[in-house]
Amino acid sequence: MEELRRQNVFESEVDSRTREIVLGRVASLVKKFVRAVSLTRGLSETAASAAGGKIFTFGSYRLGVHGPGSDIDTLCVVPKHVSREDFFDVFEPMLREAEGVTEVSGVPEAYVPIIKTKISGIPIDFLMARLALSSIPDDLSLADDNLLRNLDERCIRSLNGSRVTDEILRLVPNVQVFRDSLRCIKLWATRRAIYSNVNGFLGGVAWAMLVARICQLYPNAIAGAIVSRFFIIMYQWTWPQPVLLKQIEDGPLQVRVWNPKLYPGDRSHRMPIITPAYPAMCATHNVTASTQMIMTEEFKKGADIVDKVIVGKANWSELFEKHDFFHKYRYYLQVIASSGNSDLHMKWSGTVESRIRQLVMKLEYVDSLTLAHPFIKGFEQVAYCLSDEEVQLVAQGEISDVIANRKKEDIDGKEGTSSVYSTTFYIGLAIEPKQPGTVGPRRLDISYPTTEFTKMVKQWEHFNDSKMGIVVRHIRRSGLPDDVFDAGQRPPKLVQKRGKGAGKSSDISPHKPAKKPRSSTTTPEVPFKSTTAANSSTPTPVSLVPMAEGYSSKDLNVKSPQLPFGENVAVATRPVGAS
Repeated sequence: MEELRRQNVFESEVDSRTREIVLGRVASLVKKFVRAVSLTRGLSETAASAAGGKIFTFGSYRLGVHGPGSDIDTLCVVPKHVSREDFFDVFEPMLREAEGVTEVSGVPEAYVPIIKTKISGIPIDFLMARLALSSIPDDLSLADDNLLRNLDERCIRSLNGSRVTDEILRLVPNVQVFRDSLRCIKLWATRRAIYSNVNGFLGGVAWAMLVARICQLYPNAIAGAIVSRFFIIMYQWTWPQPVLLKQIEDGPLQVRVWNPKLYPGDRSHRMPIITPAYPAMCATHNVTASTQMIMTEEFKKGADIVDKVIVGKANWSELFEKHDFFHKYRYYLQVIASSGNSDLHMKWSGTVESRIRQLVMKLEYVDSLTLAHPFIKGFEQVAYCLSDEEVQLVAQGEISDVIANRKKEDIDGKEGTSSVYSTTFYIGLAIEPKQPGTVGPRRLDISYPTTEFTKMVKQWEHFNDSKMGIVVRHIRRSGLPDDVFDAGQRPPKLVQKRGKGAGKSSDISPHKPAKKPRSSTTTPEVPFKSTTAANSSTPTPVSLVPMAEGYSSKDLNVKSPQLPFGENVAVATRPVGAS
């Protein structure tokens, strides 16, 4: 516990009080939302006011293990005449207009539809569930399975967040030991960059269920012993044997319950951790072969450290050392989402992030790649551009120091200027060692997975190629930007002599091979069409300074999407205007 306090994982009393005040405001806002929708459905003033509406917290806040800056997972329960469309068309605008609310972003097409926002600086994730009731009483409990009757799958998934959290607390033998142990594991997973459900690792509820299972196995153990056994057992767990807090139960409804004997999709789950509330679901369906390997390695490292702590050869602080993701691999992929509007960019970058896992799975099928390691968060940047050429450079990740240091006031009042919002995601690439006796350079073809990924994200129903951009390109460790490293942690940049033809520009058609394999560049899709490109039927090529380092090396040649084999160029989407 002393080490956890040193690591600042506990929230102050002032911040805790702020959360309570915010939740009180949210509860009132939800009732106001339900009342407003009820009136539009023709209900009387009295009936509209009686329709109610109630919030339930879940996740880390409900479990009692939240820390400074943690979000509050909040379920909004509404009566049957309030639709999911109302949630995004009425409640989301109400949030935007409320005092102290910032960064509102709704994702209605998500697996669990969600609205993300900040209220008084506190991040809140809103889910919605519509019950088959004409009104929602203030004393409503979600424990009754019959409340799930006549609900669609998305409402059931939303309700399950709260029901699962309550069931976890009910099933652990000692709540305080569970909370102390979970705080430790959450901090460790965050520092090791493996705390992210969307990217194929484990989310908060999955980590909670793993810790809860260890608490069940050792009901009289203190928190330190639980943490020690956690790493040993998880490293040795015989996946895909599921982790269960109780036996899976059949309920009164005709809803799908996790069952690998019946459903092929359930058999594909690599690390199944099953929720204890009915209907039982797998909380880890996002885990891929790569992320499973990464987590298994981290379990082993954690077990080794804790063993040393127990015998006095190490300190607990060593368990919480920061990850080495940006030092670990020689090659990386950058996925750059960009747009020209901050509100639009929140939705667009969130959509791209939700698809990164699909790119990882596609990369896992590439010969010579042993692992595709997604980083758990994107790096955001706003660039203030003076010209269309700068817009296109920024859209593909080529941000010079001049652009990076430019302020908003530097472009205010000037014609032809633009703000470009970008979020860059990273995937580390582990390449199998060169086999003894192998002669000549090896080849790594990533054209198919990256091209398919860009096609997939552009199928988003709100995608607009005049306002949004998506670029995937490869980069060496020495070419990573400064913002991914802590101060003083950046490895020295290598200076490499440019090859013949560096800096030349050529327009690469996606439909025919290029004629100059050693000197070419591509024009990516830009956040919004520039004045030169928007009014032209042909793409406007941009002259780029090639990266000093890429995949092409003594040991490796890379094939980029839509380009001839062996090109040492950025992996990019089709030019603007290409169908």
